[in-house]
Amino acid sequence: MFSAPRPGPGRGWLLRLVIAFAFAQGAVSMARPAVSYRALALGADEGTVGVIAGVYALLPLFAAVPLGRRTDHGRCAPLLPVGVVLISGGCALSGTVSSLPAMAAWSGVMGLGHLCFVIGAQSIVARQSAPAEQDRNFGHFTIGASLGQLVGPIAAGALISGESGALGRTSALALLVSAAVCAVALTSLWRIEHRRTPGAGPAGGKPTAKADARVPVTTILGARGVPAGIFISMAVLSSTDILTAYLPVVGEHRGIAPATVGLLLSLRAAATIACRLVMPPMLRLLGRTVLLTTSCLLAGLLCAGLVLPVPVPVLAVLLAALGFCLGVGQPLSMTTVVRAAPVEARSTALALRLTGNRLGQAAAPAAAGLVAGAAGAAAPFALLGALLLAAAGLGLRGGGAGRTSVQPEPTPVPPTPGPVRERGAPRADAP
Repeated sequence: MFSAPRPGPGRGWLLRLVIAFAFAQGAVSMARPAVSYRALALGADEGTVGVIAGVYALLPLFAAVPLGRRTDHGRCAPLLPVGVVLISGGCALSGTVSSLPAMAAWSGVMGLGHLCFVIGAQSIVARQSAPAEQDRNFGHFTIGASLGQLVGPIAAGALISGESGALGRTSALALLVSAAVCAVALTSLWRIEHRRTPGAGPAGGKPTAKADARVPVTTILGARGVPAGIFISMAVLSSTDILTAYLPVVGEHRGIAPATVGLLLSLRAAATIACRLVMPPMLRLLGRTVLLTTSCLLAGLLCAGLVLPVPVPVLAVLLAALGFCLGVGQPLSMTTVVRAAPVEARSTALALRLTGNRLGQAAAPAAAGLVAGAAGAAAPFALLGALLLAAAGLGLRGGGAGRTSVQPEPTPVPPTPGPVRERGAPRADAP
């Protein structure tokens, strides 16, 4: 089975995967605000910034399911270096072009690379983790993303300066540096995926007709827990994405320096890391359903609070609390989707989850741009609040459908031996 315990010794593969993900996500987290600042320097308004942020998710929106289908019946690791190359190329070329349409296009390439990396990495974690380890391993895996989100904005803020018309030049520099940072991820992509027997199925067993058949998307989406997991993941990621893209815009309107904006974004990421480190005891105390629902509810209220023109210290407290609440949704939605989906289509289910993420990343920034143009730069945060409150409702109804991994695994019962017959006695099933 796809969820069989990992076949190799130790967890060094998970550590290397976390390190690679930290560099790849750090590059993306550094590049996203840099793209916004560079677009502003090229004359973009709030609506155009939202469109460019949405294009980041456009190509992945159509590529996720085919990549998931491929990964269900093949190796996952080749997607990782492909993703790194695409991210690095998208970052570098976004920093060298001087037109807004070209920036949007290369932002889409960056998003496609991120999708390739994440589908491959998530499928490896799901495939090589025993059921009782999935919550923990997915939580540790997403720490890599949070580390990247912690360091990336600080580095971007340190490099980007809006003084004396230097915003265009310094934002381009930040994009080139992010390309180099992503390339470092290649150094950790060795022996990530355990070898399987040639011709084996997803878990190293013999291929079957059921494993070879493609499970319809409607069947996957019809599994209880999958739609809720997809929507919760979409809401949480859209919130993080719009925070990354629009906090620089809010900072420009409120007179907050780029370096301070970078520190605020990194503070949110640090709180997310703290949340994921203490997730196992929170799961034992509250359970998956209550934890998902409560975190989404509080995150929605905190997002709505960002609309208020509060001082920077209060904004920092709000973002830290928001980061802690947002740290729950991603790893638990991964586990929920993996456990609810058919065994032979779990990579496709994770790809559908990423499709939902990218749909949110495409639609939410565009909607945020319209809201920002009509009601002010901080108005998109109210939209995020409503989205997270809807996710809290779904989490209450179906987000905890997957079994909590902190429960002990049932002890396998050995098969009952057949009756002993005497030598030479006829078999009961003999003609």
